[in-house]
Amino acid sequence: MIGTNRRRFLVALGAGLMGLAVPRPASAQEAKLPVVATFSILGDFVERVGGERVAVKTLVGPNGDAHVYEPTPSDAKAMAAAKVVVVNGIGFEGWVARLAKASGTKAKIVTATAGLPPREMDGDHVAAPAKGGVDHDHGRLDPHAWQSVAAAKLYVANIRDGLVAADPAGKDVYTANAASYLAELEVLEAEVRAKIAMVPAERRRVITGHDAFGWFAAAYGIEFLAPQGISTESEVTAKAVAKLIRQIKAEKITAVFIENMTDRRLIDRVAKETGVTPGGELFADALSPKGGPAPTYVDMVRHNVTLLTRAMAGS
Repeated sequence: MIGTNRRRFLVALGAGLMGLAVPRPASAQEAKLPVVATFSILGDFVERVGGERVAVKTLVGPNGDAHVYEPTPSDAKAMAAAKVVVVNGIGFEGWVARLAKASGTKAKIVTATAGLPPREMDGDHVAAPAKGGVDHDHGRLDPHAWQSVAAAKLYVANIRDGLVAADPAGKDVYTANAASYLAELEVLEAEVRAKIAMVPAERRRVITGHDAFGWFAAAYGIEFLAPQGISTESEVTAKAVAKLIRQIKAEKITAVFIENMTDRRLIDRVAKETGVTPGGELFADALSPKGGPAPTYVDMVRHNVTLLTRAMAGS
């Protein structure tokens, strides 16, 4: 009898030790929703709305250029495992449809710009496409809608709704996170408008490497001029650069900028021939790494507005 009891005790002890040594699988409620975001700005939006309920994989990371990105096998693997894929749309990620097909993903595709009225490019700013195979085509439509904080609010709402559709159990979390973030964006919008209002209207002219700030310009009353067209794949003609240099000199434009994901040689050339010192590095299509000046969308907007208003004012 004693031997039987002892055997039972040892069996129970062994089972207990095994339970301590081997982690138990997470329940369905504890498992995070796998989400793929195509580039860093969308990744930040998803993390803010999804919070602890999501595991976000961003394909084009900080300082990356989604215009010329080439997907990798690991991207296809991540997309195949995802339950939600968040894309910008408007042709910004020309490679994403090919990647989705190759991966065989069954994920819900959330287009962050869904519901936004299209914004066409100014014809003077559309450059000839680059030579070679271009997997990026938004025609005359401007896909950089996140540069308007008002448009970014719709991004957040679309992401919220997409996460809720894929994970109904997380509805309260996603709704609360989105509401908090939208309130933060309201404050940000007011800050942007107040800072730009301090710059005289006639000085609100900016030179950038490529035309990624059309939505920003339309929302806040600034004229952006770019020797490249809307895509960083566009080739710049000597005629376009010469015209821009003449305009800078004639109109005494003081705000000239490079962007974090473009080749700075073009802007350096413009600055050299006009005598204007570049006003710093703007963040257009990508965030900075953590520890940089623009690791989040809110940080990015504040950083850009600070540099822009300082340069436009000539200070």
